[in-house]
Amino acid sequence: MNISNVKSLPIGGIEDNKFDYQEVWYPLFFIEDLDKNKPNSFTLLEEKLVIWWDKSQEKWCVFADKCPHRLAPLSEGRINEDGLLECPYHGWTFSHDGNCQLIPQQVIGNNAEKSPRSCVKSYPCTVKHGLLFAYAGNPNNAFLTPLPVIEPLAENEDNWVILNTFRDIPYDALTLLENVLDSSHIPYTHHGSVGNRSNVSPVELEVISADKQGFKGVWQEGPRKGKLGTQYTTFVAPNLMWHDLTSKQFGRTMTVVYATPISKGKCRLFALFPFQFSSKIPQFFIKITPRWYSHINQNAILEDDQIFLHYQERFLAELGGSKKFAQAYYLPTKADLFVSELRKWVNKYTDELFPNQSFPDTPNHDILLERYYSHTEKCGSCRQALKTIKNIRLTLLIFTASLWSITPLISLYINSLPSLVSIVSSSVSILNLLLYLYLGKLEKKFYEGQSIAPRNI
Repeated sequence: MNISNVKSLPIGGIEDNKFDYQEVWYPLFFIEDLDKNKPNSFTLLEEKLVIWWDKSQEKWCVFADKCPHRLAPLSEGRINEDGLLECPYHGWTFSHDGNCQLIPQQVIGNNAEKSPRSCVKSYPCTVKHGLLFAYAGNPNNAFLTPLPVIEPLAENEDNWVILNTFRDIPYDALTLLENVLDSSHIPYTHHGSVGNRSNVSPVELEVISADKQGFKGVWQEGPRKGKLGTQYTTFVAPNLMWHDLTSKQFGRTMTVVYATPISKGKCRLFALFPFQFSSKIPQFFIKITPRWYSHINQNAILEDDQIFLHYQERFLAELGGSKKFAQAYYLPTKADLFVSELRKWVNKYTDELFPNQSFPDTPNHDILLERYYSHTEKCGSCRQALKTIKNIRLTLLIFTASLWSITPLISLYINSLPSLVSIVSSSVSILNLLLYLYLGKLEKKFYEGQSIAPRNI
């Protein structure tokens, strides 16, 4: 079923003035980052999930990450020889629909696996824009509720060149959306990365339409003092926004962000950067850029504001949260119109995520900027690149040590050219050392971010 075309139920439930965060499709992973050979884990709205590939059905499955037997996490198990998800504790196995297929401990003739209590909760899931989505609410509503699709891409995705990245972020999904809806921060926050303070100018935003399903707005002048053209902004409640800009210089470019809530003070960001270039040259360079290299650069950009956004949402909570945003924030210009509109949407139709919970303690800044657990280990491209870099560095060490050990022997057999052998050996060793050190700096970027933002250098 093509659920993106089904309009039977509105996103967020049927009540006109209440938005239910459960009755929503949320992206969990880019498909290319999931491992088909083992269970993958994720936490959605504080519910721990296990994601696995059923080769017999050729589809992804999303379960609650708890075995019904003794509540062991199924993500610590395996996909067994029969292609079933196997619990690591006692070997109970489950098929794609969550039904138990085997209880190894029961005697022949008993059928405890047929009891409803032996089943694992299964979540509806589907794939769109290269992302695996799961439905958090009533499964009967899932395929009657449309996906939060990126409308310009849905028309013809093949016409776009798309970069993507993701990261687990140490602040809430609403804070993330508030930040990316605000284009006016880019020249200052991202100065030295993707912004420049010299491009600052008055920002006059307009809201075109707004309702329970989100809002649309426009910035007539657009970025860089109007040099790039008008920018249109769309917010699809509760977890998707995009900016859409068409310019003579670059063609059509979009910035798309999904914000998937994990728990209080934590979400997963999915970013897509679709391009339709007026020239084939930038398209060529984007296509040949390794995905892992693009991720290193995107992680650096995210870190430009990662620390202060972590604190910002805590300060807002201390002053009353979203309900008190108009008193807590001083918003005298139209540059903050989309920020206000988002907060008004929250206050009118729903509440803040996890409203009755406290934020976890703030870690030190090194942990706020760590990259390995928030991205690298979950990213198929970066995991493989990191493994390759480590192998190359080890090979360089072994090769250099071997070269130095055999150089004297070679010199003995080539009596007429001992100095040449030494020169060649030394030159190769120096090149190996330089490459080893460069790869060491590159390897570090898979683990941690830059402590000083480019704007402050």
